Amino acid sequence: MEGTVFTPALEGIKHVKSEEGVMLTKPFLDVCKHILPIIEKFGAAMALVKSDIGGNITRLDSKYLSNPTKYTNLYSMVQEEVEAKTAKGSSSCTNGLLWLTRAMDFLLELFRNLLEHGDWAMSQACSDSYSKTLKKWHGWLASSSFTVAMKLAPDRKKFMDVICGSGDINSDIEKFCSTFSPLLEENHKFLASVGMDELKAS
Repeated sequence: MEGTVFTPALEGIKHVKSEEGVMLTKPFLDVCKHILPIIEKFGAAMALVKSDIGGNITRLDSKYLSNPTKYTNLYSMVQEEVEAKTAKGSSSCTNGLLWLTRAMDFLLELFRNLLEHGDWAMSQACSDSYSKTLKKWHGWLASSSFTVAMKLAPDRKKFMDVICGSGDINSDIEKFCSTFSPLLEENHKFLASVGMDELKAS
């Protein structure tokens, strides 16, 4: 493949914000969709994460497609739910955006670990990122299923060989983390401003 598995996402990140600096729904979701094939390469260890991310993308995407003009801006669907007092519902778009952002936090942390800790096994890189990101939001059940899944993490070298393609994988991971991270931060800030950044899983 041309470049690395991160190439499409890196290209997509450039279009996430409008000229006025507004976070756009479709380009943001497209970047998240480009991450799915990377998660697939983790195999069974990431099956939970993949279905969770996929489900949240689908939920936000369907809302967007129901009225693309109205929901061009990613936060408009959240504002609408906050005003209607439906934002805390488990099937709300607010909830979808919150968990999608948290799952992306976890993956960024994992990619950073792979860059910064060359001596770590994949399962250690996964567990460390999980404890820094998703763990505090998960209840006991989700947490224990996650811990079991991490034990199925693929061999690190094999994984890196699969994702590097013909490009410089370390440089692309670095670029992806540094350009996507501020967008996730912005989501958290927005969700916090409407009192939705602290929701825990039941």
